[in-house]
Amino acid sequence: MTGRAYCVVSAGESRSFSSNDPFVLQATMSASIVVIVGTAASSIFRDVLSRRPKLVLVELDQQLLGEITGECGGEEGGAILGFSRFRLGSGAASQLIELVVQPRTLQNARRDAIALFESAGFQVATCLDRPGRILDRLVRPYFNSALERLDDGLASAEDIDRAVKLGLGFKRGPIEWLDETGLAHHGAVSDALSELLGDPYYKPGRRARVAMRKSSE
Repeated sequence: MTGRAYCVVSAGESRSFSSNDPFVLQATMSASIVVIVGTAASSIFRDVLSRRPKLVLVELDQQLLGEITGECGGEEGGAILGFSRFRLGSGAASQLIELVVQPRTLQNARRDAIALFESAGFQVATCLDRPGRILDRLVRPYFNSALERLDDGLASAEDIDRAVKLGLGFKRGPIEWLDETGLAHHGAVSDALSELLGDPYYKPGRRARVAMRKSSE
């Protein structure tokens, strides 16, 4: 149970919270802290602001916070922050919240947002409003490299996964992790980052592209 009152406003399907998630169930009907969840946050954003909340937290999928709030020459910020609960494909949502701040984000707003999520049992990592935030920027090249090595015939999928788990101490190998959570989803996220960043490390591997085509049939 959190020690801070907040209300949750739904804007479509959420990748962070299901309707019966404890964080949603513990919300109040109205509060000075508003958490917008769902993929259509931009459609209700202005209405939420008209209520003059103290703090607004906006769930982000692959979009940037600036796409919802607007940007103004590096002066954007205030008491509106973005967040994403990391979830790999169809896998279970993790306990990590990536909290997105802007150049002029108020320190007390940042502090209150961290305190809210931490009191609900989450771990919080703060980052700037950049494509992919922290984890997608780190893990997508890792997965792409593993897929390329599989295509190169360096080792079998089982041996790649075994080497990563035993050699690096990871709980899962990259190939089995993608198989479990959805290769097509990885391909879509990685492809979007490749286009936005122009970095070849984010270009989806062949197997991911095949999975993307099959999922669209």
